[in-house]
Amino acid sequence: MKIRYREAVLKALDDAPPAVLKSFCKQLRFLTENLHHPSLHAKKYDEAKDIWQARVNDDWRFYFRIVDDTYDILKLRRHPK
Repeated sequence: MKIRYREAVLKALDDAPPAVLKSFCKQLRFLTENLHHPSLHAKKYDEAKDIWQARVNDDWRFYFRIVDDTYDILKLRRHPK
């Protein structure tokens, strides 16, 4: 699977702490290997828009769509607890 980043994700990565960037890269590697990897906790976030959510760490999440053979990473943000 390929990965495509939206501009908002790149901006969020610029503003995120270094530990979040490191964890995000690790989680993307897991995503490309196995959508159901246990540390991702990937789940359908919005069924109508076909948007998924996955965990970066306890405090951050990323949102994506699956389009053909590509994970389209839409957003990276702090988890609203």
